[in-house]
Amino acid sequence: MADKQSSFLMYKGKPLVRKGNTIYYGNAGDPFIIMFSIASTNEVHGVKIADKVIVQLLNTDPNINPLEAIVKRTEKKGLWAAVDIGSIWLQRALSE
Repeated sequence: MADKQSSFLMYKGKPLVRKGNTIYYGNAGDPFIIMFSIASTNEVHGVKIADKVIVQLLNTDPNINPLEAIVKRTEKKGLWAAVDIGSIWLQRALSE
C-alpha cells in the first residue's frame, strides 16, 4: 500500500491539502500549520484565479480555544504572495 502522504501535493517538503476554498499547508502533527482561505477569485481566460487570500498561522494544540489558535493573520493579493509569506511564517514558527 502506498504511503498516504506521498499522494499530497508537496511544497518545500510539506503537504498542501485543499478542501473547497481552503488550503492547509504543513503537517498536522507539527505544532503549527498554515491555513489559506480564498476570499475572492477573478476569471482569467476562463480559469478562476485566487485574488484575495487570507493567510493564518495556526497552533495545532487541540486543548486551546480555536480563536486563540490563530497566531498570525494577514491578507494577500494572489495565491503566490500568500504561499510565499505562509511558508516563511511556518518555517520560522517550527524552528523556534
